Amino acid sequence: MNILVVGSGGREHALGWALKKSDPRVSLLFAPGNAGTAGLGRNVPLQVEAVKDIVRLAREAAVSMVVVGPEVPLVRGLVDALEAEGIPVVGPSAAAARLEGSKAFSKSFMARYGI
Repeated sequence: MNILVVGSGGREHALGWALKKSDPRVSLLFAPGNAGTAGLGRNVPLQVEAVKDIVRLAREAAVSMVVVGPEVPLVRGLVDALEAEGIPVVGPSAAAARLEGSKAFSKSFMARYGI
């Protein structure tokens, strides 16, 4: 099974570590990854903002699943783009990620619904 983990921080390293621990046969790709993730799989030098490039990588690498760590690609619609291509992905849609990505939107949403 090929899994693509999007991001370059400690969160993505921890996700990759847990995926590898759960099944050592898993082949991991990280975009862009970091020095720690290089020990778990293969780093691919793509920026997390490059939604089209990440979708292309997922398609070309025939990944079984994509796990998205950072907020930026979520807000930019990476999950929506992957789902449109039929690629399984873990993460919220751009509309849902907006709650995390915009304080103004979140405050307005919470005020509107009494949260």
